[in-house]
Amino acid sequence: MRIGTVTEIKPLERRVGLVPAVVATLTAHGHEVFVQSGAGAGVGLSDADYAAAGGKIVPDAAAVFAAADTIVKVKEPQAQEIALLTPRHTLFTYLHLAPDPEQTKGLMASGATCIAYETILGRKGDLPLLTPMSQVAGRMAAQVGAAYLLAPAGGRGLLMGGVPGVPPAKVLILGAGVSGFNAAEIAVGMRADVTIMDILPERLAAMDSHFEGRARTVLSSRGALLELLPTADLIIGCVLITGASAPKLIRREDLKLMRKGSVLVDVAIDQGGCFETSHPTAHDEPTYVVDGVVHYCVANMPGAAPLTSTYALGAATTPYVLALADKGMERAFAEDPGFAAGLNVAGGRVVHPAVAASQDLPPVAA
Repeated sequence: MRIGTVTEIKPLERRVGLVPAVVATLTAHGHEVFVQSGAGAGVGLSDADYAAAGGKIVPDAAAVFAAADTIVKVKEPQAQEIALLTPRHTLFTYLHLAPDPEQTKGLMASGATCIAYETILGRKGDLPLLTPMSQVAGRMAAQVGAAYLLAPAGGRGLLMGGVPGVPPAKVLILGAGVSGFNAAEIAVGMRADVTIMDILPERLAAMDSHFEGRARTVLSSRGALLELLPTADLIIGCVLITGASAPKLIRREDLKLMRKGSVLVDVAIDQGGCFETSHPTAHDEPTYVVDGVVHYCVANMPGAAPLTSTYALGAATTPYVLALADKGMERAFAEDPGFAAGLNVAGGRVVHPAVAASQDLPPVAA
């Protein structure tokens, strides 16, 4: 198979889809790998590193798309990349299509086969290719939330962990999945006063057992949320419905219940965000203020830690890239139905039911 990876062009995105070790494995299996010159520069990888691993260095993205049949990326394709896709291509990357009808239309029009990392299911119903970035984003959420609670960043002027005689910040985490758990780990470690909400009692029981009383758990409801908003200093939104748009848990009118200088961190922004006032931001201008509340809604949070994120993601994606290359999509999907759940667009149509429902498109069997 002819596989390619390109330099990511989403603003301030420095991750790369393939590292030299994976390129070496693919070439050892008899595949050709085309790498855009400079693709790994953001994580300190040179063209020479890729060439030594057997990769063929080409000058630009157009050359990669022309040479390769399968494109392995990190973030969703931008408009100029979608324009390079043809029906012969298989695109393997994060897509997050539910809140992005323009990208969806572009991918459908391209005729390409598009597999999304975020909807692939593991053997136990988990999300193995979303998990590593959810871990990074969850841990970052507590860190950036702590930073934006400080006065120079527009926050209330609170130290996350307080000091003797002065209480710590009150942190409310919405969702006890992978990102919520990791956010809680860091917030608890920073000595914040942490409350975790979720709709599933079994998840809350797991959190309660893990944190041994160092974090409170609350069964999620609209009433419970409204009771907690007036005292929350930092709210981290981590809700996820696989493939679908995130539910809007905090409405615009709810902001009036919150104190000026409190902070919202929307980890769910890639899926449309779980706050009504959320809209995507970038690392160069990560925040904005609505009704006195600081919003952090960076759509590629793990991109701020590209070295950590690239290798964490690469470890998760490698078995799937190898399966595609060695077996072809049809056999790889037949042997692993969870992998098949990653198929979002094929033959000019949306074939993932949650994505289709989010955009009022009729679902079509793949």
